[in-house]
Amino acid sequence: MATITAALVKELRESSGAGMMDCKKALTESDGNLEAATDWLRQKGLSAAAKKSGRVASEGLVGVNVNGGNASIVEINAETDFVARNETFKGFVSQVAAIATEQGGDVEALKTAAYPEDGRNVSEQLTHLISTIGENMNLRRVETLSVSPGAVGSYLHNAVDEGLGKIGVIVALKSEAESGALEAFGKQVAMHIAAASPAAVTEADMDPAAVQKERDFLIDQAKDSGRPENIIEKMVDGRMRKFFEESVLLSQTWVLDGDNKVSDVVEAQGKELGAAIEIVGFKRFVLGDGIEKKEEDFAAEVAAVAGS
Repeated sequence: MATITAALVKELRESSGAGMMDCKKALTESDGNLEAATDWLRQKGLSAAAKKSGRVASEGLVGVNVNGGNASIVEINAETDFVARNETFKGFVSQVAAIATEQGGDVEALKTAAYPEDGRNVSEQLTHLISTIGENMNLRRVETLSVSPGAVGSYLHNAVDEGLGKIGVIVALKSEAESGALEAFGKQVAMHIAAASPAAVTEADMDPAAVQKERDFLIDQAKDSGRPENIIEKMVDGRMRKFFEESVLLSQTWVLDGDNKVSDVVEAQGKELGAAIEIVGFKRFVLGDGIEKKEEDFAAEVAAVAGS
């Protein structure tokens, strides 16, 4: 039996693109012969995964996992919505979200975390899925929240299964209120966040660079009006108040009634539950947000195939 060295595994990984555990298994099955191990990977379809890595993956699922005061949200992409409905893919997203709740919010650390199957880690299991299902996939991002005392509320829009959908939100509520009632209210807050897309919980939490950019834009806009400086300053202050009302969660109008401010709703709910409630953070993922999607010309594609 040949000795399977780390250098040999690394060489096979670089040439095939397959995962570490798959490469190690291939070398073991092939008694350390690189060529035979490569053939073994090809037969299993594992080396094909690397060839798919350049294809745009903008579909997929957002997964949410909540465990008491701890929660995670992940986005895992695939090339088509068809794969997003695949039971194996859905199971993978759910499992990764659960691992993230335990591991924390670093995506690179999550990729190296143990996956409860065949001795692989998360990244290697993803490679295995790519070769099995036949599409490029990508563990794009992960965020976590923790709160104590309190609870995490969640909401998934366009849900395809428990904890899986196209828009996901988790929101942490700090409070001594009963956890079940707090989670139920948290779901309502998460629904609001999904619809209203706030940038931060409070004005103080806003990105200073984004605030300054908006102010500079409004100043330039106001100067074009030809108004005096003192009038321009008042115009900008008024428009900045409007900006914060639209961008800050607690200043937004509650979407569930279209009337009250979110801050007033939170205060009233705290009184109803017998304990003050503080929203300490939220995370909102929209599937494919920011990914440049390839425009497909299916007519041209069919014509090309027909002419080949």
